[in-house]
Amino acid sequence: MRRAFDLSEVDREFLDARGQPWETILEGQNRWVLIENLDPPAGYNYSTVSVALLLPAFYPDVQIDMAYFFPALARKDGKAINALSNRALDQKTWQQWSRHRVEPDAWRPGVDNIETHLRFVTAWLEEELHKR
Repeated sequence: MRRAFDLSEVDREFLDARGQPWETILEGQNRWVLIENLDPPAGYNYSTVSVALLLPAFYPDVQIDMAYFFPALARKDGKAINALSNRALDQKTWQQWSRHRVEPDAWRPGVDNIETHLRFVTAWLEEELHKR
């Protein structure tokens, strides 16, 4: 597994405890965390995907925003998912979910981290399946 840069002890311990492979990579000036074997809720076209998180320069004082999936997710019922785009990363095309943390769930420096952001990612995936 690639480790192009170090994460905080809290983030490393969380990711290691999940028991799923993860990597840190650099693309240009961008720092990415790639996490394999994420299980989206039933109702998507894939039962296992990878998720990428773009860590801003001043993370963890600045929020992680959005999530990127490979392969691209689609609802099994054929209904469209809004606010998606593609992003080239690590020689693959990842699906960007344009979702943002806003009040009352805005980023809390000193509290939020990769673990708490992944909770929001899971919630976004679940909420999407309830849209008509």
